[in-house]
Amino acid sequence: MKSLSLSDKIFTIVNYTLMAAITLCILYPLYFIVVASFSDPNVVNRGGILLVPEHLYTEGYAKIFDYKPLWTGYLNSILYTVCGTAINLVFTLTGAYALSRKDLVGRKPIMLLFIFTMFFSGGLIPSYLLINKLGIMDSMWALVLPAAVSVWNIIITRTFFQSTIPDELLEAAVMDGCSDFKFFLSIVLPLSKVIVAVMALFYGIGHWNSFFEPLIYISSEDKFPLQVILRNLLITNEVGNQMLSDAMSMAERQRIAEQLKYGVIVASCLPLLTVYPFLQKYFTQGVMVGSIKG
Repeated sequence: MKSLSLSDKIFTIVNYTLMAAITLCILYPLYFIVVASFSDPNVVNRGGILLVPEHLYTEGYAKIFDYKPLWTGYLNSILYTVCGTAINLVFTLTGAYALSRKDLVGRKPIMLLFIFTMFFSGGLIPSYLLINKLGIMDSMWALVLPAAVSVWNIIITRTFFQSTIPDELLEAAVMDGCSDFKFFLSIVLPLSKVIVAVMALFYGIGHWNSFFEPLIYISSEDKFPLQVILRNLLITNEVGNQMLSDAMSMAERQRIAEQLKYGVIVASCLPLLTVYPFLQKYFTQGVMVGSIKG
């Protein structure tokens, strides 16, 4: 292997140092939240935690596991994420494949109309009035239907189909009597597992982290997703006050309330942190392949 020049060695050292510093800045806040969720809140508040838990304290997690609305929010978030992602994938994959076909009449004007919506929209009030008129307020459909398609994701998926599925493959399938629908299900989708996984990750994260739309369109507490419950805990302390017993002293209530904040953050992040490592390779491949052509 050719030895590096002095300038290359300096560049490599600086590059690795900067990347290590950026990685530390990203990972340490996450690590601190996990450590703080198992530590005595009094120690956390006075800045006594740096690397390891001090004075192990798990009363907050005990309250979290006993709080039923939190688990209801978990189930609601899972339901919204699974159903929403399924709807997103159906519309995005079918729409992107149709737009990738050269024999689609008017595909350029259609694509321009899609792109137009990326720069101009009606805004919050017209969206609220539309959802109200459709009669889907305070339901799951108010969260999943308006966001059924992301134009940016359609562009990425369409580019993937154009660069991955050759026209000769379609011509050969047509000669064998294969219909467009069968070609899409039997050939295109099996060859597109990478982009399907990427789109599922994109949409899934979006649905799981969504809290602004539920805050506007959902009014029933039993339909709140986890992120709204987390928001109430961190901002208004409503959930925290409900989870604490009136028989507790003010100091003990404050200690548990502080730890609850960190504990709920950890609980809300666990599903994504668990799933992402299995989809990471697809994520990298899909984004790179989808960026080859415009």
